[in-house]
Parts: sequence; C-alpha cells; structure tokens
Amino acid sequence: MARLNLLEETRFEKLPVSVFENPKAASLSVAHRIGKLIKEKQKNNAQAVLGLATGATPIAVYAELVRMHKEEGLSFKNVVTFNLDEYYPMQPNAAQSYVTFMNENLFDHIDIDKDNVNIPDGTLSLEEIPAFCLNYEKKIGDLGGLDIQILGIGRTGHIGFNEPGSAPNSGTRLVTLDDLTRRDAARDFGGKSFVPTKAITMGVGTIFKAREIILMAWNKKKAPIIKKTVEGEISSEVPATYLQLSQHVEFILDQDAACLLTRFDTPWLVKDCVWDEKITRKAVIWLSNTLKKPVLKLTEDDYNNHGMAQLAVERGPVYNINIDIFNKLQHTITGWPGGKPNADDSQRPERAEPAKKRSIIFSPHPDDDVISMGGTFIRLADQKQDVHVAYQTSGNTAVWDDDALRFVEFNIDFSEKMGLDTKELKALYQSMRTFMGKKKPNQIDTPEIQTVKGLIRKGEAIAGARYCGLDDDHIHFMALPFYESGKSQKNPVTEADVVLTMELLQKVKPHQVFAAGDFEDPHGTHIVCFNIILEALKRLAKTEDWVKDCWLWMYRGAWQEFETHEIEMAVPLSPQEVERKKMAIFKHQSQKDTAVFPGDDPREFWQRAEDRNRETAQAYDSLGLAEYEAMEAFVRYKF
Repeated sequence: MARLNLLEETRFEKLPVSVFENPKAASLSVAHRIGKLIKEKQKNNAQAVLGLATGATPIAVYAELVRMHKEEGLSFKNVVTFNLDEYYPMQPNAAQSYVTFMNENLFDHIDIDKDNVNIPDGTLSLEEIPAFCLNYEKKIGDLGGLDIQILGIGRTGHIGFNEPGSAPNSGTRLVTLDDLTRRDAARDFGGKSFVPTKAITMGVGTIFKAREIILMAWNKKKAPIIKKTVEGEISSEVPATYLQLSQHVEFILDQDAACLLTRFDTPWLVKDCVWDEKITRKAVIWLSNTLKKPVLKLTEDDYNNHGMAQLAVERGPVYNINIDIFNKLQHTITGWPGGKPNADDSQRPERAEPAKKRSIIFSPHPDDDVISMGGTFIRLADQKQDVHVAYQTSGNTAVWDDDALRFVEFNIDFSEKMGLDTKELKALYQSMRTFMGKKKPNQIDTPEIQTVKGLIRKGEAIAGARYCGLDDDHIHFMALPFYESGKSQKNPVTEADVVLTMELLQKVKPHQVFAAGDFEDPHGTHIVCFNIILEALKRLAKTEDWVKDCWLWMYRGAWQEFETHEIEMAVPLSPQEVERKKMAIFKHQSQKDTAVFPGDDPREFWQRAEDRNRETAQAYDSLGLAEYEAMEAFVRYKF
C-alpha cells in the first residue's frame, strides 16, 4: 500500500527522483555510491570509469571522496575519469579552467594516476578539435563505457554544455554557449564579456551510454528547470528531458531544488493532505490564482474540481474557509511596520508596544536596505521609530574600475584647487592606472583600489540612509571580515564576523531586526550574512533577556520576492512613497545603469524593486483585497 501511495504522489514525475534534506546529505549519498563502485571494481581487479562534472554542485561530493581517501584508505589507482566539458579557448592553468577546478577539488588530493585523467583540451586549434573529440569517444568506448556519469544541470536545461537544440544522439563536440549560461558564469570570470562563447562538451548520446547516470541539483534557483525536466515533455529546448528515456538515471535533489515538483508544491493534486493553516492558505491562494477568481468568490465546485474536495469536507462549508483565508491575508497588511501605538494588535503583524521600538536594518551590501525595503525604512523613520542601519559588507568588488579612477581624479583636482600637496596622490593614481591596464579578469584589486571602491559605496550608503531620515550615529559600517577578500569568492565565516554582529546587537538591543531573506543573489553573500545574524542572536539569547522580545523580519527585493501565501507583513506604499524609495536607491550611483554583478535580470535595481513591489500589490488585489500602488513584503523568522 505504501508503494501505491508513493506511485500516486510521483505520478507527474517521469523519471526516478530522490529528495534529501540538504545538499550535504545528498552529496554524501552520491560519494558513497561512487566509493562503493570503486571498491567493487578493485575486488574484481577492474577499472572504475567515472564521468565527472564541474561547478558548485559536485564540490561536496568530491570533498567526501577526498575524506574517504585520506581517512578510510579509499584508493583511486584503478579509476579512470572523463570530464564532461571545458571552456574553449581555455588554458589549463587558468583560474576558470575545469582542469584547475578538478585538481583543486579532487585530483591533487587523491592517489589517481594522472594519465588516467581525461579532460577536454581547451588549447587546441579549431582544426584539431574534431579529431580530439572522436578520440575522446573512442577512449571511453575502449574502456567499455562509463560506469557512472554524474551531472549537474544548468538553468537552460543543459547537461554538460549540451545547450537547447542539442540532439539526443550527439557526441563529444565544440558547442556555442547559451547567453544565460554565460551570464551564470560571469561571476567566475569577472563579467560576462570575459566568459568564452564556446566549449567542448561530451554529447547527450555519450552520456546516455553510461551504466548509471546521477543528476544532482541544489537550491531554489534550479527548481523551475528541475520541474520542466522531471515533469515536462521531452524537448530539444530542454536537453535534460532526454534523460526521461533512460532506464539508468536518478535525480538526486535537495528539498529546495525539488520544491516545485507537484508532490511538494501542490500536494493536494496527488494525495490526501493534513490541512493545517499553512497548506490551507497556500491551496486557497493557488485556487484563486488558477481560476483568476477572488478568494471570496470560490465555490464548492471549484474546490472539488481541483483536488481540494478533502479540504471542503473536513473544514467546509467552503465560504467559511474563504472568509478565514481572506481575513488572514487582510491582517498581514499594515501601514505601521513598527507596530501601531495604542492599538489592538491582536490582528496586526507587529506589536503595539513599546510604542517606540529600536530597529536594526541589516543590509548585506550597501544598497540592499533601500532596494529591498526602502519604503518601509522611510516609513519607520517617519513614524519616529529608533532606526539603525548596519551595512554588513563594503561591497567593494561591485564597483567599476573607471569609477574608482574618477574619484581619485576628483581628489587630485580638489587638492590642487585647495593648494594641497598631491604628489603621493598622483603616484597612487598612476599605480592604479598601471595595475588596471594589465588587470586580468577576476584579478584581485590592490588594497588601495579596494579602499577607494569601498569608500565610494560607503558614501553612497550614507547618502541613502540620510535621505531615509537617519542621523549619522545610527549608520553603522561593519566591514565583516569574511567579505574582505577582494575577490568574488569570499573567505569562510569566522568567529570575528559573529562577534562584531553580537557587539552591535548588544549596543542597540533592538526590538526588531530586519535581515535579507532572498538567498538567491548571484554572489551568495545574503545567506552568509543572514546566518551570521542568526548565530549572533542565538548566542545572545542564552544570556540577554531583551532577545526574547526581539523579532527577526526577513525582507526580499532585488533577486526574488516571497510567495503570497508566505507573507506575514505587507507594508503598502503610496505613489509618493514609491517615488521616495526610488530616490533613495538613486543615491547608489555606482550601481545604476549597468551594475558589476547584475545577475540574469536586465533591469536596473530600482526597476526590479519598483516592479516587484507593484506585483506584490497586484497579487493581493487579484485575491480580492484592497488595491494599493505597491507593497513591500516580510516574513518573520522564529529563531
């Protein structure tokens, strides 16, 4: 019976899927499967032939294999590897080369014979590539084929670098990279313009011949393409869908990557549910959006015809369910994000008391505060709350080189006008120009350039916070050490990051903390900053009484927005407040027009924020609630 229930739950899924709690657990499972294969082959005095992938997805798999080698004696002497792909052209010693990646993450730490390592050669001439590709295929075939092929998946649905349009029987070849693929790689190269336009990749047909195929995917960024791949129709537009034809494939996902699969996203369509408040709200909103009907107009037939008959029976009549959800949604809306003094707060998202609250807005980068919650920031200040803003990092990697030169040029001109000595400043300026003239993609700036870029962003942040209504003594620059590496790949978090955060929290003793809760930013800084805040609060909760009265609110903005059913506080903005928020964002001139790390959204940050705030208001309006110009949304994190 349990098996029948599982089949019913997964009936939308066209290939086997295993879901793990987190990427670490999933990665350990894959690593141990690879280790088991290697040991079985050793017993039979045979070679294990592995197809390997690069990118962030398999890093923890490789780390566990290294651990197994060092601590458990797992030998790789009988292992032959074939990597999926390599950029073209690409020197093997380049930082972005997959040769470098594999050496740093695996090969340099195990006892594999380097003659058994095969990676596409990015240094070949165009004329040499066809023969190389044929030989790559022949090598695999002569060894009896791949025992295991591990894969990641790109947001275009590519496996390896088999982009949309690839044929199911394609072999190893030179391909042109999709623009989205190049945008996703831009961070590693210091900008999309430096990302190669081509790559050599193992073909879909070659991958298909592997005796076991494991595709791994982590985080919500991959959820949309995973849903298309697992539940969609087979199409050359999503090459990974070809895997539906394989009898030897398994998808290994974490919960975030699996979250849009039907059994998790809309489980009422495939099984009976435990209709708690959370799933009831989600289902009713989904039904309203699906039928394009306000919540209060949903009928019993609507419920019955869309997998929600069980809810109607258990908690009906449905009109009572509709009213309950409508009221709960209405109660999330407040014009008083700091709580309305002397008001009944039983149906409000924030407490009435104390009337004047101390609030800290933590901003991972120097502009996240105004981009993501600038309207609420201004509202809190206007309503005389005691607001502090804390910029967790300098953001100094996200400033263009010519902006840095321009500011030093200004200082030279200003100093000369004031009759000040400019000899040292001119020498510094010349050294900056010399460095920038020879600078390689993603090369770390000199300390002086990092300082200039950090000061540019600091000045913009001060201007923005002042515009929102703060005095200078309420503006804090934390410069958390983990960020100050001068490169896009940051240092690990240390005790110093947590201690600095604890010290600020102890100084302010806030009733409210606002923190970035959009963890899909392309640089990965937001989740790191959030976890530092969380760790600081958890530690302080053990000794500080004020922490039990401190509420942690998560905001989103530049990169994503909360789903309507998740929102616990929605702050409506008038047209005038939308304009004020935009002006606060405009204070960050270095991030206007084209930002250094724009992600895959071509709009400027102020446009993203404005559009998303309007979309949130429209989402409420479509459910039958009041129509506002815009809304900023928050979810409370109960730590």
